Amino acid sequence: MSKYKEIKGFKVQTLSSDPVASGIAGATWSSIASLNTARESVSSGGTTTAGIVAGGYDGEGYPSGYTGLTETWNGSAWTETADMNSGRTTHGFGTSTALIAGAGNRGVSSPPSAPGYQNLVESWNGSAWTEVAEYNNNKSSRGTAGQSGTAGIVFGGITPAGGDGNYTESWNGSSWTELGDLNASRYNLATNAGTQTSALGVGGQFPSPPQDGTLVESWNGSSWTEIAELNTARNKMGGSGTGNTSLLVFGGNPGVKANTESWDGSSWTERNDLSTAREGNGGFGTSTTSAIYAGGQDATTYTAVSEEFSPAGATESLQNLGQVYYNSTSNAYKVTEQPISGGTWASGGSLNTARGYNTGAGTQTTALSISGYDPGGTKANVESYNGSAWTEVGDVNVSRSEGGGFGTSTAANFVGGYAPTAPGRVASNESWNGSAWTEVNDMPATTDNLMQGAGTQTAGMIVGGQTSPGAGGKTTNNVFYDGTNWTAQATLNAPRSLAAVSGNQTSALIASGLTGNPTASTVNVEQWNGSAWTEVANVNTGGYRLVGSGNGNSSLKFAGVSYPSPSPGVYALTESWNGTAWTEIADLSTGREGGSGTANTGATSTLMAGGSNPGVTAATEEWTTPITNTTITVS
Repeated sequence: MSKYKEIKGFKVQTLSSDPVASGIAGATWSSIASLNTARESVSSGGTTTAGIVAGGYDGEGYPSGYTGLTETWNGSAWTETADMNSGRTTHGFGTSTALIAGAGNRGVSSPPSAPGYQNLVESWNGSAWTEVAEYNNNKSSRGTAGQSGTAGIVFGGITPAGGDGNYTESWNGSSWTELGDLNASRYNLATNAGTQTSALGVGGQFPSPPQDGTLVESWNGSSWTEIAELNTARNKMGGSGTGNTSLLVFGGNPGVKANTESWDGSSWTERNDLSTAREGNGGFGTSTTSAIYAGGQDATTYTAVSEEFSPAGATESLQNLGQVYYNSTSNAYKVTEQPISGGTWASGGSLNTARGYNTGAGTQTTALSISGYDPGGTKANVESYNGSAWTEVGDVNVSRSEGGGFGTSTAANFVGGYAPTAPGRVASNESWNGSAWTEVNDMPATTDNLMQGAGTQTAGMIVGGQTSPGAGGKTTNNVFYDGTNWTAQATLNAPRSLAAVSGNQTSALIASGLTGNPTASTVNVEQWNGSAWTEVANVNTGGYRLVGSGNGNSSLKFAGVSYPSPSPGVYALTESWNGTAWTEIADLSTGREGGSGTANTGATSTLMAGGSNPGVTAATEEWTTPITNTTITVS
């Protein structure tokens, strides 16, 4: 008789507790390098590899305690850089190279017991601070949301006399605009609590009667709605995440708190506590599993302590996906799984150049976003992603939109597309070696309306597309690239363009897209087994200018636009394929069409960068599926 170990390669272990799941369920706080200067009430922003804190109060009294010190974080150390023009407690939003630091307590009035509230706002460009337009309402201790120095909101706050704190103001890069008020006036709400159009007003202090709150309000870009309350009342929290559907808050007052809570769109869940309880707003990050809390005030003093929140490893054994084990405490057999249905979208770093109809290559943490289009025309820009930020790299030789891409961030190809200067659809094929693009052997036919390809630089594939004008120009082509030459393979059963393509030369999927009718999207899906295409189960919602990731047996298709059926519009929809059927799962935060993805990196981890709805965007969203421990039940 075969033994389980002989089949699966390891024994069924007996463990007293579950291995820690990946994602937020197993995430913990760990110490990182401390700030150079202890302080609280700072402006902060960025990611866990590129962050910033500025201003604040260091406990040295009036007026010297109010500091303009700025420190940037590179993933391993804090570095002091140019000071703000005016030292003060402050609150802000943005990135390590584009931060807004708002009004606050400046400590300049006399006597010292009545420090002044100054309506000063400063903008950081990565090397220097510049004073910019002031708030419409001079208030300190406001909540903030925004992951860009040109798009954010501030809300709530307090005046020296304790005045009304329900105002919301939006920043567009040059001026502030008053928008819908909070339902409840308060100050010292959580900072970095989402984005300009998707935010949470979390906790805070109520001025009359004075008390700390559990109240949470949700912001949709125009108005606030009360939602489920925090588990622990507090103020002066840090925040990280995308707002309405995904947010982490941590620390706070009164009595300084170590509590960490996460919001999943419907409820708050207690997570692992900070190692050092404190308050002070010095938190930042772009997701619920990746955050930093820097400085603050602990139980006895002002502190420079910094901690990072990130997923942890297993507690008792290395965790293997698909591993079966026996939990002796709960008396149950369990298995480690990574169900695609448990995945979520979270905001990532924005592209430097907003665009749509771009194509991609690589993985979620090492990606390329190639060429594309904005209202000014096609773009030659190429950007490389490191998991948190995009960097401009070498431009393509021929700028175009709706081309195909495949490969990695250091070895990729960009083929076909629409190039107005060419003019029109092209067969161009350019090869990327990590530093420059070189024109190599063209595709067999001039083809646009691709959106993406699949595979690697030496084993790539391009499927479907448009080879001539009109409804009859959509193609069934399926061509392979070996790093030098192109070879025609078995064709699709039905022509289509602008579909979601995913996989590689031995296992691929093409889902939905445009059929022969110029504007009609199909729900049909075809699966490639390495030698032939077979029609399989339809998607639930058809569309075109879609993005895909995965392979023939496990895949995602997301975003896109549909016209005329089932209804016109741009989608945030995500569907997963398990080899048998399609299931609608977590939506993108923002619906869009025609952005870049990572076609052959699996259905558990991908991204979407750029796109259009209807104007082009620089936004990036990352799809992540956590590993979980599931009890095996026998019926």
